[in-house]
Amino acid sequence: MKTLLTTFLLHLLILFASAAPTKHSFKVDGDHFALDGKPFVIRSGEMHYLRIPREYWADRLAKAKAMGLNTICTYVFWNAHEDRQGKFDFKGNNDIAAFVREAQKQGLFVLVRPGPYVCSEWEWGGFPYWLANVPGLRIRQNNPQFLEFASRYLKEVGKQLAPLTVEHGGPILMCQVENEYGSFGSDHAYMAAIRDAIKAAGFTCQLYTSDGPGQGMLSGGTLADCLSVVNFGGEPAGAFDEFAKFRKGVPKMCGEFWAGWFDHWGADHAVTDPVSQAKDLDWFLSNDVSFNIYMVHGGTSFGWMSGANSGGAGYEPDVTSYDYDAAIAEDGRLSRKWHLFHDTIAKHLSRSEVLPNPPAPTTRIAFPEKALKYSGGLVYKTPSENDKPMSFEAIGQPYGIVHYETKLPETTGKYLFVPGVQ
Repeated sequence: MKTLLTTFLLHLLILFASAAPTKHSFKVDGDHFALDGKPFVIRSGEMHYLRIPREYWADRLAKAKAMGLNTICTYVFWNAHEDRQGKFDFKGNNDIAAFVREAQKQGLFVLVRPGPYVCSEWEWGGFPYWLANVPGLRIRQNNPQFLEFASRYLKEVGKQLAPLTVEHGGPILMCQVENEYGSFGSDHAYMAAIRDAIKAAGFTCQLYTSDGPGQGMLSGGTLADCLSVVNFGGEPAGAFDEFAKFRKGVPKMCGEFWAGWFDHWGADHAVTDPVSQAKDLDWFLSNDVSFNIYMVHGGTSFGWMSGANSGGAGYEPDVTSYDYDAAIAEDGRLSRKWHLFHDTIAKHLSRSEVLPNPPAPTTRIAFPEKALKYSGGLVYKTPSENDKPMSFEAIGQPYGIVHYETKLPETTGKYLFVPGVQ
């Protein structure tokens, strides 16, 4: 009986030990990262939980792991989690904690980028539409109204993700403060407030900022007590030479290595050179430089969530597809780029690190040809009347289509001029 009891207790101890999360230490150690006290190079790729149906999270993460990555990076999208003011949603495809846990299950660490601004060719850079109706609110500035709402949002994100940092046994190594802020402004009081809000939300892990390598962007978007990383699409040696003029003696990391590009309506599908990008990856790994491939898998900006750019070329809306010419295509196929990146990374692995095989190809089906028939008209809300056209936000319509109608006076020799239709 004593032997049986001892064996039973031993089995229980083994069971609990295997179920207990493995805690890690991760920090900046001089000019390199240290994981559990040993030098560590982050080989990361970006993919976004909301651009992938939840049923395919495991498949896409496993394909990233098989390519040779050890980390996954994702934005957190405020407007998806608080589409109505004060009502937060972290269920279904919005369950970012489940996405992070799935990454850990696949043997990947995680970088999180909660914004509050994320860009990412996403509707209003991730800001919820109702912010536009708050009197006096100014986005991305040291503005009391904006900081109040942003801090509340970050606190909710912290409830989901702060327990999943490496010191608690989760996979999250680092958390980004804002996003490429130096391309927008240089309000360091605002950046400090966002940093403090992220800390107050429970993120005790390493914090970092991410900006272009230009001196103006770096000085505007960084904080003295946060790690700074740089974003670019090629010629890494030159980018880090520029970075060295700004900050020395810290780990070198490309926070966004642009291994692809997004598409605008009316333009050709963007295609980039995988051979050149594989050479850049080889440079990173030969010089112990960490990187995050943006994107390793783009996916789809479902619904009305694709954003737009506005600049010298005018208003340029982005398409629904976010394929990004990524290594893992929008539908999950492994591209030539995936194989080139895989072979490049494999050359630099230690003998003890063996890459898993990728999952079997995703099943594809063909839809039979079928004629479409008329179904019905638009669903109308109660009409509003106003002296001037009202914005979507003022009407309370976050996305979709608004039908404007007016009666023009009977005049001759006049023109109806509509500037900047967007």
